[in-house]
Amino acid sequence: MSGSRAAVRYAKAVLSFSLEQNKEVEVNADMMLIVNTIDENKDLQLLLNSPILKSEIKKSALNEIFATKISSLSVGLINLLIDNKRLSILKDVAKKYTVLYDHLKGIEVAKVTTAVPLTEALNKQVLVKVKEITGKEATVENIINPEIIGGFILRIGDVQYDASVANKLQKLKRQFESESFNSKL
Repeated sequence: MSGSRAAVRYAKAVLSFSLEQNKEVEVNADMMLIVNTIDENKDLQLLLNSPILKSEIKKSALNEIFATKISSLSVGLINLLIDNKRLSILKDVAKKYTVLYDHLKGIEVAKVTTAVPLTEALNKQVLVKVKEITGKEATVENIINPEIIGGFILRIGDVQYDASVANKLQKLKRQFESESFNSKL
């Protein structure tokens, strides 16, 4: 089973279990914390993906980081992944859980690609605009890509709006290439 398919299966199982216990909101917050913590810590990423380190060392480190910050359901997920030697997909499982949770609650995910991180004010503006467009609540996933130079790319579901500087430069280049220019000397 591929890592992505396994992550979806684990995420579905955790969501189902959390729904049975009316703890889906709490577990969703845990999953967002797990994703953010792993994203922000390269050493933790290396630890989770290391084939050399023993499971007990990984378990001890994760307990040190998360034990007092996440619910027993989320700790159970980590332990299950350790037991099944699938700890390397923890971040993917957590991400899939949040996607499934958002879908269940009718929350749109707005993916905003920018050259620099969104400020809190811009993040709020994006949320307001997405609600205007879709009529639904949304969460914002900010993807940083310096290659777009400036501006932004907004993707909601299968609709994309590209207001990046790189896109505008591409359009301008195509326009110059398609039109014949006569030199006026």
